[in-house]
Amino acid sequence: MSRPLRLVLSLALTLTFLLVTSPAQAAALVRVLRYDASRAAEFVSAVNQAAQIWNSSVTNVRLIQGTPAQFVVYADNGWPRALPTSLGRGTIWIGRQATAQGYHPVRIAAHEIGHILGLPDRRTGLCTDLMSGSSAPVSCTNANPSAAERAEVDRNFAGATPLVEFDRLHVDR
Repeated sequence: MSRPLRLVLSLALTLTFLLVTSPAQAAALVRVLRYDASRAAEFVSAVNQAAQIWNSSVTNVRLIQGTPAQFVVYADNGWPRALPTSLGRGTIWIGRQATAQGYHPVRIAAHEIGHILGLPDRRTGLCTDLMSGSSAPVSCTNANPSAAERAEVDRNFAGATPLVEFDRLHVDR
């Protein structure tokens, strides 16, 4: 076999290998987190919507319903809160006190999931900042993380040190 033919064949095989393996390698970098919303009562739909919002917003983590779960979501009569125990793990309570005051359930769920994904509270008062929580007006229904929040979650799941405090209850009041 001539040298130019070997070179072309080698190049073709290399490109084929890269095209076949790159999607698998990229998928291997995505961390899958299972969540259990079976105890979230009337907020199950809000939790599922919030998970889909995060899934469409970040690339390094995917949230899926399932057990055993890395984080569990409960409904209760208190104020919304999260207890992240490590990156991607913890407990969320969607408190009815906030929804009774008019706060949007999907925004609450997305905000609390943000804590599990390593984001701290940021009391900016801006509706565009998901992690501003209840410092934004009650009329705020934005459940989408800002570009900075999306980038921070992707960095967290790429190996950065999350800014959220683990093993500390985060109550959004």
